[in-house]
Amino acid sequence: MYELKRLGVVMRPDPERHDEVGGVLNPGGVRAPNGDFLLFPRIVALGNYSRIGVAKVEFDRGGTPTGVDRLGIALEPEAPYELNEWTGGGCEDARVTYVKPLGTYVMTYAAFGPRGPKAAMAVSKDLVSWTRLGLVHFAPMPGADMNEYCNKDHMLFPDPVTGPDGRPSIALIHRPSYEYWAGDLANHSRLLLAPPNVPDPRWIIWISYCPLDEADWANPRPGAPVKAPVFSHHQVLVAPEQEWEAMRIGGGTPPIRLAQGWMTIYHGVESLSTEGPIPSNRYSAAALLLDASDPRRVLYRSAEPILAPDLHEERFGVVDNVVFPTAVDMRTGYVDVYYGMADGYIGAARMTIPPEDESEANAPHITDPAHRAWV
Repeated sequence: MYELKRLGVVMRPDPERHDEVGGVLNPGGVRAPNGDFLLFPRIVALGNYSRIGVAKVEFDRGGTPTGVDRLGIALEPEAPYELNEWTGGGCEDARVTYVKPLGTYVMTYAAFGPRGPKAAMAVSKDLVSWTRLGLVHFAPMPGADMNEYCNKDHMLFPDPVTGPDGRPSIALIHRPSYEYWAGDLANHSRLLLAPPNVPDPRWIIWISYCPLDEADWANPRPGAPVKAPVFSHHQVLVAPEQEWEAMRIGGGTPPIRLAQGWMTIYHGVESLSTEGPIPSNRYSAAALLLDASDPRRVLYRSAEPILAPDLHEERFGVVDNVVFPTAVDMRTGYVDVYYGMADGYIGAARMTIPPEDESEANAPHITDPAHRAWV
């Protein structure tokens, strides 16, 4: 149903930049107010110290992405929940979405703090200046505190959906892992029990909701205290089904609205046989189609990956055998998908969208055609 055609490597580490020696990978991406498409890559220095950069994608005359123009740093570890004793800190794996009913850009990212990676958010009106909202707060659920778990792969829907309580809501896809971090880096994992009534101990994809009329955290007033985003009604969205995702799964690209429903590309991990002491895994990607009004309903799911490690840059790198989609650029007739390659590079692939699947809801948000000066 969905197929991806590779377009090539879009961003490589600059050998002249010491802060990129650990790779550039897993970018968020969104259309800017002036129409530019911006990537927000994870930029890794020695010791896995990670920051979120910003770069403008360059295109050839045919609209194919060919490279990037680096514009600076969007976020770097500063807040206590972003700092840790193992790497120094991390702002990692951003997803950026213009959430229309909130009238703002929201960046979801993994804040690598003292108990491991957690879901964090920041907001911006112009993609230049970002206001941290802090860690996402997950409301209580029977028998479990979702805030105790490590949590990665967070992304928002750009439009409201109907929440489980019938209220218009902002939905969040995320992937809790049933552990927290403590101790030395070699023995950091401390296991926690999965929530009750979740018999599968593997890491799987969840969905949570924030009622639209309670999302005032998205537009903090100058001088007023910043409110933490609060999400509730946590439910499992999908769990592994196929061999290529048998180890665990997680979110990938922010959902986009097609005529048939919400489409997102997620990742799955399988364990490979190895003769050495270090386990080897393979990360692949597949498509997921969710109901337009109730995204808890899965309408379609790829039985086989639509993208798997094949190119040299995908098979060999900081972490071998990885394709990790994190950003989409919806255009007329196609979608460009940006993804991490072996945790070292950023690639792009193109998915053709039949005319009946196109939607005006995906038109880029352009409010100011004037060129901005990027710092």
